[in-house]
Amino acid sequence: MLFRVDPASTVSIAEQLAVQVRAGVADGTIAPGTRLPSARELARALDINMHTVLRAYAQLRDDGILEMRQGRGASVRADAGAGTVHLVELADALLAEARKLGVALPDVLTLIQTRG
Repeated sequence: MLFRVDPASTVSIAEQLAVQVRAGVADGTIAPGTRLPSARELARALDINMHTVLRAYAQLRDDGILEMRQGRGASVRADAGAGTVHLVELADALLAEARKLGVALPDVLTLIQTRG
């Protein structure tokens, strides 16, 4: 796994890392069950702050892509795959559109529940 960051980018470094992991899971280059480098290792390799890596990993955990365990590090969830990544992207787009339209989160959730 090769990660790259661009400190000059307008996208945060944590988001750059998260995007690369999502893309790897989506295209199959990072398989379910793959263990990612420790936050300390990756931060050292990229010459960035360890908390930046932890922020990216936490975002991916919240998206249902990674699982993190104390002492074991972060690994791609067994049920994570292209479908999971795609659904997260769709959910993000839906929430962004709802914000633009001024629709509150509870109303978005109600709309989804009535459709399901």
